[in-house]
Amino acid sequence: MTRSRTARRPLLAGTAVLALALVAACGGDGTSGDDPSTTAPAPTASATATPSPTPSASATAPVDDAEADAAAPDWGTTGDGEASADALLTVSGVRLGTHLGYDRVVVDLGGTGTPGWHVERSATAAEDPTGDAVDLGGDAVLTLYVTGLGYPFDTGVEELQPGTRGPGGTVVTGTEYSGTFEAQAQVFLGLTDPEAPYRVFLLQDPVRLVVDVQRSMA
Repeated sequence: MTRSRTARRPLLAGTAVLALALVAACGGDGTSGDDPSTTAPAPTASATATPSPTPSASATAPVDDAEADAAAPDWGTTGDGEASADALLTVSGVRLGTHLGYDRVVVDLGGTGTPGWHVERSATAAEDPTGDAVDLGGDAVLTLYVTGLGYPFDTGVEELQPGTRGPGGTVVTGTEYSGTFEAQAQVFLGLTDPEAPYRVFLLQDPVRLVVDVQRSMA
């Protein structure tokens, strides 16, 4: 038995040395391996969450969508619309598209409820409340008043920058958005034809106001 123990001593010693070498190689100091400072991998850029892009007006329905064509009333439908009781909306975009016989202006909105509207035809236009003149290069102006509005901090919707101008089409020379003031905003449409017929109507999902302006086919 004495010879057997003597023969095993070098093996045990070698094992102890190997164990110590492994601990040293791992940088351990005898503490628990559950310590997150030594076991958790450092976060990398690929693991960092990327915020979702903010929706923009370009993500909404196109200006020539089939729903608008199907819902469009007869020309000359210019009556006012009343905002819903829970209306709290923000204008997020104004777009224009040219179609056979008319130009279509779409006002995109986000928030709660449905907007109201009123349209006035005039020779010139001025912003409310500053009174600043708006010149869109036409011979007349349609002013769309959108009601039932709230500011972005009320609705959580990013507002189209006040003063933003949009391109024209054939009868509409251009558009300008005035910005929200006292729960309403103005959208100006310059016209080449002071008597051009128009129609106004509401679409939902997403909520948007549509103004179609007819041009002469002569």
